[in-house]
Amino acid sequence: MPRYVIERDIPEIGSADREALRAAAERSNGVLAAMKAEQKNIQWEHTYVAGDKTFCIYIADNDALIHEHAERSGFPATQVTEVRRMIDPVTAEA
Repeated sequence: MPRYVIERDIPEIGSADREALRAAAERSNGVLAAMKAEQKNIQWEHTYVAGDKTFCIYIADNDALIHEHAERSGFPATQVTEVRRMIDPVTAEA
């Protein structure tokens, strides 16, 4: 399945407390569970929180599922980018 980076503009998310982040994760997980029950292949890997944005990493059959999750959860998908390749320090090795 393709992997996606989802940029979300969420004012003041970087200063959200643990309880607010827990509630957001719970809401997202609830939508993901409902989508899975509908036989929709989408999975949340993790999210980076920075300033007024989050950068979420998801695996899904297609970007339409990313947008559906955003609409159903109430978290905006400002920009959705499919990951074409990954590199890391090991990439430099012969």
